[in-house]
Formats: sequence, C-alpha cells, structure tokens
Amino acid sequence: MTGSSSTAPLHWKFSQVLGQRLPDEPLHNDDVVTAIAFEKRGDYLAVGDRGGRVVIFERDDGIKNASDNRRDLEKLDFATSRHPEFRYKTEFQSHEPEVKERKVKQIKEITPPLCSENMLLADRSFIPGLETKSAANGYCLEWIEKTPQNLFPLKDIDGEIGGMEDPFRAKCQKVYAFAHSYNINSISNNSDYETFLSADDLRINLWNLEVSDQCFNIIDMKPPNMEDLSEVITSAEFHPLHCNLLAYSSSQGFIRLSDLRHAAICDNTSRIFQHGECYGSKSFFTEITSSISDIKFLNDGQHLISRNYMTMKLWDMRMESSPVAIFKIHEHLRPKLPELYNNDCIFDKFECCISGDGLHFATGSYSNLLQIFSPGSGKEEGVKLEIRGNSDGKTIHQARSRVRRLPLSNLIPRGIYQHAHTNSQSSRADFSCDLSSKLLHVAWHPTSNLVACAAESSLVLYYA
Repeated sequence: MTGSSSTAPLHWKFSQVLGQRLPDEPLHNDDVVTAIAFEKRGDYLAVGDRGGRVVIFERDDGIKNASDNRRDLEKLDFATSRHPEFRYKTEFQSHEPEVKERKVKQIKEITPPLCSENMLLADRSFIPGLETKSAANGYCLEWIEKTPQNLFPLKDIDGEIGGMEDPFRAKCQKVYAFAHSYNINSISNNSDYETFLSADDLRINLWNLEVSDQCFNIIDMKPPNMEDLSEVITSAEFHPLHCNLLAYSSSQGFIRLSDLRHAAICDNTSRIFQHGECYGSKSFFTEITSSISDIKFLNDGQHLISRNYMTMKLWDMRMESSPVAIFKIHEHLRPKLPELYNNDCIFDKFECCISGDGLHFATGSYSNLLQIFSPGSGKEEGVKLEIRGNSDGKTIHQARSRVRRLPLSNLIPRGIYQHAHTNSQSSRADFSCDLSSKLLHVAWHPTSNLVACAAESSLVLYYA
C-alpha cells in the first residue's frame, strides 16, 4: 500500500446495466445473481445465478480485440482512457438446481451410511470418486465460434433469441463431484496453478486440477456430536503469493491462517486474527453480527480485508490482535438489531472487493448502496445504484423451479437464539434504508476503477 497521495477519493459514474428486467416482468428466485467475478486480465465477466446458470460477458470497448497495426494501436491508446464496457458473450448451465435421486444413490455407494438429516460426508479425509467417470469428463471448456465476431444474438420481445442460434457453446472439462454435503461457499485457485480449494460450512477440501475423482480434506470442523456444533466456515481463500498458505473465516468472527507445510491436516492453525468484539463483552446479537461473510487477500499478500454484518476491516498479516482499520457500514442499524433478526435480514451476507492497486475497498449495503473506502484519505465514498436505460446484452435470468437448502451458517445462529424474538410489532419498525434492496455481491475490475454490482437479477457497473 502506497502513500495517501494516491488514495484520493474517486468520482463514480454510471456505466451500464446488464440483464435489466422489463417493467412488468416478475422477479423469479432462480434469476437472482449469486456470484460475479472478473477474469484475471479483466477481459471477461462471469455471472452466476441461483438456477445454476453462468453467463459470460466480454469486454467490448475496443481494447481486447485491437490488432497490431499502427492505426489500431492509436485507437488502443485512445481507448485506454475509457472505462471498460461489456456485452453478452455466451452462457451455460454449470449444474442442476435440484439434487436428483440418482445422484443421492451414487453418493451412498461411495461413502459410509449417511445421516439422513445432515447428509454429511464420511469422516475419512481422502474421498474417492466414482469408478465410472462422468460423460462430460475429458472435454475442454471452450467457446466455439460459429458466426463472425461482429454478429451478436438479439433478443425479441418474448425473451427468446430470434434469427440465429447462440454463436458459442461451452463444454465441461471436468466434474469434481461428491465431495461436499453442504452448499459450497468458496472456491479459490492456488498460486501454484496446480491445486485449488473448495469450502462448505464444515469442510475445506484440496483438489488437484488434473484429478477430478479424489480430493484431500485439509480442514474438518465437524464435531463428534452435531448438537455441539457452534461454529461453521464462512469463507476461504489461498494466499496470492505463497502456495502453502490459506485463510478461512468463521461464524464466530475469527480468521484463521493455516500453513500446509506444518501439517497436511490443518486442524491446528498457524495464526488466528480476531478483534475485541469477537471475544470481549458480548451483546445479545454479537455472535450473529460478528460472523464474517467474506475475506479477500490484497495483491501484496501482506493485507486482508474481511466483512461482517456491521463492518469491513483491514488486517495486516503481521498483526493478529486487531485490524489496522475498521470501516463502519451498518452502525446506524445497531438499535434495530432485534427487528433485523425477526425479519432475517441480520443473516444477509455482504461481500467485499479490492481495487487492483489495493488502495480502495468496496462493499454493499441496503437501499442498493455501494460504499467505497480509501483508507489513505480517511474518507468514505457512497454510490447509490440506479438501474437506468435498457440492457444492450441478453438478460441474465430464466424462470425455473427450485428447492433450496439453507446453509448451516444460517441455521446455527437461528438455533442458538430461538428466544431472541421480541414483540411482533417491532418487525414493523421504521428503517432509514430499504431492506428489500440489498447489494450483496460486488467485484472490482483487476486493472480499472470499475465495479460490478449485483442488484437482484441485474448487473450494474460503475466507473471512476
């Protein structure tokens, strides 16, 4: 992190909206965006929804496809002063939104008898896969062009593609199956370019990119008796520089840094980062609001940011006792915590993101508010998102029916605080923000000051 001279507040402007709904179009649960991420170079933007679909957007501002001739290079120099813009590229179904009976039977064949209530994996660390590989295994994920690049599928009034078929298609390369019994909350690639981790509420598994039928369980938080469960994993990420280090957060507000060189099973963490609010005097709702919903390493590898319900914190990896900066997000809602508990808003999980230079941090809030912080300047920038104009790409949603299973991170606090309900009239309290419009998912472009924000089934981009 550099000096404060380079952390002046940014002036944010609306860029574009992707996947905007029509005024009379209903919002389906499966259409809600659940994940957004930029590709490493920033040329592509991926969006996932609750229905299991992934939509890819391609950079379309003249930078990515510029050739090497003199005239195009001059255009490229001009284009670099512009902010990135994106258009629809392709989409594919990454997984089925429902667990089929056939898949459940396959799980039973490769694991010991499962608990019918929790569907937990076997206690062994090494999970073998099926002998018969998926028919999708062995294929490469690729886009196959069937039309010239300047042609783009247009959408008719009924929401269908008219006049031509999708010019690209995706093929599944590998299926890493049957290693988690709960919703996967994190996937992180390692800097060794050979392995990655996947984490759910109770376990973190280590995979080799080339081996899809087995993984190694490196962290297991499952207690002998599930009734004793009081803490779950909420997020996990590999260190950006050192392939032996990984960090994961918990529902009790702890960030644990583990070193794979010390032991293959990382039950004993190397370091624990915790703030006073995690272990000091606790209020009635402290164990809920201190649950960390997201962690992100900065590119320098020496700092990390975390987000819980009330705050976002900046940590120095060399100092475990307290963060170097605390950014208050929902302090104005502290008197309303009982009401937020009653309407389940207190369990909302807000993400955070970092600019490529590590000088600015962003996270979302209610009323579709994007909050951006520049620690060097000590100032906060707030951007109220507005969905304007018509989408120039394909919408990001498609109606589906789906049965969802709540993660343990929601069920645990609810079970502990059954008695927390107050008078039902409190749920009608007057809030200073719109709780129905919440900005949960954010992503920062790796090389430009461009932030993508998920607003229900739409994607809104702002630039500075």
